[in-house]
Amino acid sequence: MPRMLDVSDEVRAEIGDEEADRLLAGETAPGSYDCTSCRTPGDCEQERTSTVLFIGEETAVLAFAHAGCLPSQVVKVTEEQLQGAVKAISGGGPLGGAPEPEKAVPEQAVLGVTSGLVLIAGELHPALVVEPTAPVVRPGTNGPGDEFLPLLIEQGFMPVTELATVPPVLHGWSVLLAVGQLHAVLQPGAGDGRPVAWWQAHQPLQVTEGWRTAANKHQQVLMFAAPVGSIGRQPREDLLRDALDKAAAGGRLVAAALPLAGT
Repeated sequence: MPRMLDVSDEVRAEIGDEEADRLLAGETAPGSYDCTSCRTPGDCEQERTSTVLFIGEETAVLAFAHAGCLPSQVVKVTEEQLQGAVKAISGGGPLGGAPEPEKAVPEQAVLGVTSGLVLIAGELHPALVVEPTAPVVRPGTNGPGDEFLPLLIEQGFMPVTELATVPPVLHGWSVLLAVGQLHAVLQPGAGDGRPVAWWQAHQPLQVTEGWRTAANKHQQVLMFAAPVGSIGRQPREDLLRDALDKAAAGGRLVAAALPLAGT
């Protein structure tokens, strides 16, 4: 039976025609694999499979995913993040831990990112809540003021006054969930539009099984963002929801639905 493997043009451009043809011919592709997104088994002889190329500063790793979980694509990551993914893919065990403040690109603001499930219109949705630890100024300026929400609105995020409906999809942005863990929030790169990290975890962050299941069900993640001091580090999802509702009512919340891994 022919292998049902998808090698996108951008992956082919990175690995070369010869290697791409060898993959498609079954010479180098595995028969079975663990999906780099949902971590459940897959078989490229039985089901459509995507090739996903992770590129670091010095090395690259080719991984495989169910076509229903991820499209074939190239994803740029840090070298440290790539080595962590290699360790997890090769059976070295999960990495990560409690969410920590990370660097955002390109604003270079320090952000706190929290994952949780949010109930909207009777259905649970996977969400990421992003809050800086200090005011964010516009790139190239020294302030004063906090431009975090205006900058995101310029990118297509929508102001939220209440959490009654799911926010619209922001095409071009995405959430990278690989090896069952949260790696990055991606945005379109300048010029070629290839996904680049707007925020990325210093180490892949753990998410709950319920969160991961909801993400795979909806094939998208809701991202909420608020200025410093609006949400705080809430220990429970009900407290997180209360903080989101208060931020929305006060006009201090923006949101968008981000597809998984840059579709």
